[in-house]
This record gives sequence, structure tokens and C-alpha cells, in this order.
Amino acid sequence: MAAGERVAKLIARAGLCSRREAERMIAEGRVALGGAVLTSPAVNAGADDDIRVDGKPLPTPERARLWRYHKPAGLLTTHRDDRGRDTLFAHLPKDMPRVVSVGRLDLNSEGLLLLTNDGGLAREMELPSRGWIRRYKVRVHGTPDPAALARLERSITIAGIDYGPIRAELERQQGANAWLTVSLAEGKNRELRRVFEHLGLPVARLIRLAYGPFQLGHMKRGEVAEVPRRVIEEQLGRAAPARRRGTAAS
Repeated sequence: MAAGERVAKLIARAGLCSRREAERMIAEGRVALGGAVLTSPAVNAGADDDIRVDGKPLPTPERARLWRYHKPAGLLTTHRDDRGRDTLFAHLPKDMPRVVSVGRLDLNSEGLLLLTNDGGLAREMELPSRGWIRRYKVRVHGTPDPAALARLERSITIAGIDYGPIRAELERQQGANAWLTVSLAEGKNRELRRVFEHLGLPVARLIRLAYGPFQLGHMKRGEVAEVPRRVIEEQLGRAAPARRRGTAAS
């Protein structure tokens, strides 16, 4: 590879969007390097190179920051929606910088969602190789079969899609509904809803309690709390974004 980093990574690190969104922008011909419109994301550049998105230079990147957010149900995890539905980013405090999410929670799911102003940090935290466990509290309609729940730990295939091991334990039965505690290392889109629907247990409520070492705790719906820099460094180690000159620990 040439010197520098992928252009999409530099765009994400500037907080403009996620790396995946930056790659889409490149494919759409919206990104130029040194005055030449890029046609492929497989291009490297240096931090001082002239990169422009929609004709505008990249903003000067701030120090990498991370927030815990208690996402309410009914909000989309996207910056814009073609159908005009409400997005969580429209409900964040006005003094927050532009942020991207670490992973997603679907429209009807709630609980812990991590937000960052650094797309490179988001990508690092999403890597399956990190092995971080996601924990959920799930209310389903029906009476779970303990044997069927136990089999989920050996993975399951539904409609040709392989889902990894899921640990699901019955917390309590309340009439026609049951509460489960669920954990998994890597989740596909709407995975828990599809898996429990397959078991005849449609999901009525899904709350994420933890993403790796980061916990929802007692945060109120819609609440945002910044993660101290020292905690980011403790949890990510050498993968933590480098401090910028003049940045103190917090």
C-alpha cells in the first residue's frame, strides 16, 4: 500500500460520516483528492492532502470522543430517512458534535448505543475480533422451552442464514409473556427478533444493557453521558486513537 491511510478512513476520522458511508460517497463521485474525483475507495492519502467532499474541504478533526446514549424505541439509527421517519440524531443535545453510532439498534429496539465523533474509532469497536459481548433484556410472547434456548448456544441456521451462538436464559414468566437475558458476541441485522420468532417467541421489547465493557446502567431514556478518555484507553489499549497535542486525560 502507498503511504498514508485510505481516504474513506480519513473522512471518517474527521467526523464527517462513518467509513462505510464515506466509501459510498466515493462510489457516487462526491469525493476529490488533489482536485481529481475518486472512482475507487482503494486510494491512500496523507492527513495534509487536499480531500474534498461535495466540493468542501474536510473539517479539522477534533479529539476522538465517545458517548453512551440510552436510545428510546421509535427512533432510527440513521442521519436521514427517505420516508421522513424520526432519527435519534435529531434528538441529541445541540452542543454535541456530529457523531456516528457504533453498530446499530433497530427502530423498535432501545437501550445502550455508543456514539463517537471518530468514524475510525467506531469501526475499531465494531470489529468481531474484539470479542466484546452484547447483553440484552428481551420480553417475548409465549413460554420458552429451556431445551430450545439451550440449543441456541450451538448456533442456528434460519432461511439459509447462519447465526452464531446465543446465550439465552429465562429470567421470569409473566402470564403469556417471558423476560429473557440474552448475550451474543456478534449480531446480524434483527438477529434476535428473527431467532426468537423462529422459536415461536415473537419479541415484544428488546433492551440492550451492555456493549462489551460499556454499560447502560441507570441512564434515563434519551440521556447522553460522555465516556472519559482514560476509560477509552483502558478498554482499547493500543487501538485507542492517539491523543492530539494539548489533549489532557479526562
